[in-house]
Amino acid sequence: MHELLWLVPLLPLLGSATLMLGAGRLSIRTEATIGALSVGLAAILAFSIAAGFLADPPAGSVYQQTLWHWLNVGGFSAEMGLRLDPLSLVMMLVITGVGFLIHLFATEYMEGEEGYGRFFAHLNLFVAAMLLLVLADNFLALYTGWEGVGLGSYLLIGFWWRAPANGLAARKAFIVTRIGDTALLLGLLLIASQLGTLNIADAMQHATQSWPVGSHLATLAAFLLLGGAVGKSAQLPLQTWLPDAMAGPTPVSALIHAATMVTAGVYLIARTHALFLLAPAALLTVGIIGGATLLLAGFSALAQNDIKRILAYSTMSQIGYMFLALGVGAWDAALFHLMTHAFFKALLFLSAGAITMRLHHEQDIFKLGGLARRLPVAFWSFLIGSAALAALPLVTAGFYSKEAILSGAWADGTSGRVLWLAGVVGAFMTGLYIFRAVFIVFFGEEHGHVSGRYGWRIITPLAVLSVLAVLGGLIELPPIFGHVTLLSNLLAPVLPATREVTDITPLLLASLAALLGIALAAVFYWRPTQRPTETPLWRFWHAAGGFDWLYDRVLVRPVLWAARVNSDDFIDSFYDFIAWLTKAVHQQVRRTQNGRVRWYTAGLAIGSVSLIAMAVLL
Repeated sequence: MHELLWLVPLLPLLGSATLMLGAGRLSIRTEATIGALSVGLAAILAFSIAAGFLADPPAGSVYQQTLWHWLNVGGFSAEMGLRLDPLSLVMMLVITGVGFLIHLFATEYMEGEEGYGRFFAHLNLFVAAMLLLVLADNFLALYTGWEGVGLGSYLLIGFWWRAPANGLAARKAFIVTRIGDTALLLGLLLIASQLGTLNIADAMQHATQSWPVGSHLATLAAFLLLGGAVGKSAQLPLQTWLPDAMAGPTPVSALIHAATMVTAGVYLIARTHALFLLAPAALLTVGIIGGATLLLAGFSALAQNDIKRILAYSTMSQIGYMFLALGVGAWDAALFHLMTHAFFKALLFLSAGAITMRLHHEQDIFKLGGLARRLPVAFWSFLIGSAALAALPLVTAGFYSKEAILSGAWADGTSGRVLWLAGVVGAFMTGLYIFRAVFIVFFGEEHGHVSGRYGWRIITPLAVLSVLAVLGGLIELPPIFGHVTLLSNLLAPVLPATREVTDITPLLLASLAALLGIALAAVFYWRPTQRPTETPLWRFWHAAGGFDWLYDRVLVRPVLWAARVNSDDFIDSFYDFIAWLTKAVHQQVRRTQNGRVRWYTAGLAIGSVSLIAMAVLL
């Protein structure tokens, strides 16, 4: 089955192309079938390949497939190729599996919306680009997928383009992530020029052989790659695009936050971990960025009233946990949390979509009260997702993956203990802000009329994700619970082992922090609930620390001012001259088109004579 690996990203790409070419000529049912089936077939193929890979692993647990040769100049060659190893295998299964459930949900959620086929065309393109990114065996293919994900996010965030705010949110996501993409491109060019290859595995091997630990080149390359990672994964200081990305339809938010775009940065650092191990300063920075982001996002989520923005900030926080894990060398813990987060975050967003689709897309939690009895399917799915997000001890997947991260931080010495403390505070904040939403939305004062029932395309993804959000963590248990290490063993050939911790202290403290957050949410936000008073501190956190305000005044406004002041600079004069010259030449040439046949005949005669003379004389 390994030979069919190329079909995994190709199937959703073909689905996207078919929907684009058939725009306006396909029925809604056909568009839904193509959109969901293309990803569903990719998921079936991915799981079949995974079964064969696990049953009969290739040599070195790596299978490489060259698609075509791009260039071969001066001894430097580059190919477009795919690589299947345990790391890309896990990512492929998460993307296709969770992606298919989101597509299935969207076929019912988006019914009646203008641009139904266009939506699935862009959604398929997004999945295809992410699959190319994680399956790439060289930086060329990875960067192609990386930019494809950026394009897909722009198209999907701005899907409802008639509202100017949605277009602005799409452009903001595109521009902010371009900053990180530029850093990534510079890093890839540095690696290619210094190490002489674009192949990821070869580059990492050459780096280990050529650069000593702490090398300036290794550190520079690692920081440039980190720049790309923080842009795509919405970490400080390039996190401002993610909350505004909620302008897109809810299935888009689920796909971006759960299985695709924001996990790209985590994957990039894990894939190039050999380089980061050569740059301890960059690796420590990864952990610091993660710790700072998870705290900022946790406090900001507590000050939001929009249910989707609460979930958006929770994504920033959970990706922060993954960065924290990478920064302390808990590589498998980061991938473990990436997987469980995909389950419960997709569940939360789809549950939120199931709620808002029955209340005219109302997203203010203070206008969504009393829904536990009226929308039991959405209630139970959102409750399970919230429990997993808050890492409710023993019974949720989020508990086991977050415990692995905090245990890894605890074992990393002094700096790790500081990051561990940030993680514990973040665990408290997570329980507080997500159960604030649970209590207000489902047990608060009832608002409005709720009507309609859910079809199987809504219920099935919610049911499957609910099971995964509870049981998904059982593949990796800490020593105290039996020391099951299926994921760690799978990833062992490609990622360094994480330090094991037998001390129960970090586990107990993190669990108590999460339970305390949930308890305080019950105390403060159980009915009756009132809209929060807008104090200066609340406004500060509601604005996520004022980063948008700061960037607007420090970066955006000065650039716009300079553009206005310099709108008629000397460079414009050059282009103005070209335009004037073109018009002048046109005026002269226009004179030859006067409608007089005699002049045309004379012109033809003169031209013919001239050509014959030139042929004879020259």
